[in-house]
Order: sequence, then structure tokens, then C-alpha cells
Amino acid sequence: MKNVYFIYNPYSGKGTIKSKLVKIIDTLTETGHEVTMHPTQSQLDACETVKRICKEDHEKYDFILCSGGDGTLNEVIQGLMKSENKLPVAYIPSGTTNDFARSINTPKDIEKALDSLIKGEKQALDVGSFNDQYFTYIAAFGALTEVSYETPQQTKNLLGHVAYILEGLKHIKKIQSYNLKIEYDGNVITGEYMYGMISNTAYVGGLLSMGDFSLNDGQYEVTLIKTPNTPAELQSVLSSLLNIKQAINTEYVSFFRTSSIKITCDSELTWTIDGECGGDQRDVLISNNQQAVQFIVPCIEP
Repeated sequence: MKNVYFIYNPYSGKGTIKSKLVKIIDTLTETGHEVTMHPTQSQLDACETVKRICKEDHEKYDFILCSGGDGTLNEVIQGLMKSENKLPVAYIPSGTTNDFARSINTPKDIEKALDSLIKGEKQALDVGSFNDQYFTYIAAFGALTEVSYETPQQTKNLLGHVAYILEGLKHIKKIQSYNLKIEYDGNVITGEYMYGMISNTAYVGGLLSMGDFSLNDGQYEVTLIKTPNTPAELQSVLSSLLNIKQAINTEYVSFFRTSSIKITCDSELTWTIDGECGGDQRDVLISNNQQAVQFIVPCIEP
């Protein structure tokens, strides 16, 4: 018998998790799990709940099961990283984009996701530090941060990657340049940039494919974009971003890997962390905590 602490966001996505609760509990019980349920009550409730469980009851539970969107998972990771006794975590996606779940090959269907996790295995994955916060798969700033999350799902379904370019073109008038100093691995870069992304994922906003990457190699993929002057130049930038398959450097796009990066801006820079607001920052230090948290991930069939 395994003891599971099940944290779920009843309002994530379209609230579909609520109609699956009986099936989830039945499946877990049938497969030898005893479940304690906790629906999140407010913002950061998942984080505080995880901190309490890891401090007071870490010997009682075998793992934490989390269901919600990427934001809910982020809160769980925040709680784990701030705890001395870290429990393994399993993730059932029930949000809108579920980028991280796609990166670890978790099925989109809730019941199929649960079945895959029950048969899954533990794997230690990287977690990012963002000053005094943490993130699971992405920290980003700039003009295109909101594009993939604002693109209507119907448009995504019909047009795929083209939808990202079309939505990006709508934001050309809102593009702002940021004067940045970027330091990593003994290198220093300065210049005007409109967008930056430090990621550990195959997908961003359900659209971008980052190609070759690893979730536990201690490295992040960094993409930096200088400011284009015309819609045609912006389209060229977005096309390059959508087709990253290896380290590239063009007139507007820089791509490299690093375990730590410091970004300094001469004005307030708005960040997004795992698709949620990361606040306004002038100085940011982002580091990779290699294999910091154990995830239960689906076994990949041979």
C-alpha cells in the first residue's frame, strides 16, 4: 500500500478534473494506493500545503500527486524546493497548455495520464532558481512572452505553428527594447533585446518545439532575440524561433546552453515563470539545480 497526497486545482483549465475525481480515486485504490485529497483553496495554497506535508508528514506519504496546469505544478515545485525533506511528485495535467507534461510524454487525457504514472518510474529532473523563486521549465521576458498564451486554441488547432507567427505580428506595435547586460560562462553580452527565454522544455505555449534537449543534464537552453524594425523582420525572427533544432546564431536570434545566467536591465523587466507572472525585475540570476526533484514519469514503451 502506497500513501499518496493528492493536490489538485478544481478550476484549472475548464475544471474537467472535477468530473474525473471518482475515477482517479477508484483507480488509485484499486492499484494499492491510499489517497488523501486536497483541493487548492487560493493562490500559493499548493506551495504552502507541500511545505507543510514535507515538514510534518514526509514519512507518512510516498509521493505527492499534483493535478492542474503548469502554474499549479509550479507551486508544488516551489514548496518542494523550499523543503528539506522532498517527496517525489507525479503530475496529471488538467490545464490549458500543459507544456511540462508534454515534455515528459504524459498523455493529455487525464485517465491515460494516471495509468501511465501508475506504471511509471522515478527520475530526478532539473529545477531552475530565479532569484529567490523556482521554476519547472521556463523563465521568459519581453514582447512575445504572452503570444503563445493569448493565441486562441481554435487558431492553434487549425494553423499550428503558423498561428504563433500570426499572433506575433499583432504585437509588433507593442514591442519594447530592453538594454541588457547578459553574463554566462565567462561571457558578457550587451545590447537591445525584445525577448529572452531560458527553458528546459520541448514546448512553450503548446506551440514551440525546442528540438534536442535534456531535462536532467544541468543545462538550460537560452534564446535571445534582438529587436526587429518591421513586420517582415519579425516574421523572420519567429520562423527561426519555431525551427530551432540546434544551436543557432543569426542577426537577430542567439541560442546557447548554460547552467547559470545573470541578466541585468537598466529598467524594470517583466518576467513570466512557467506561464505565470514572475514580477518586475532589474537584476535576475537564473541557475540550474540539477536533478533537484524526483518526478514519477511515464515509462516509454520500447
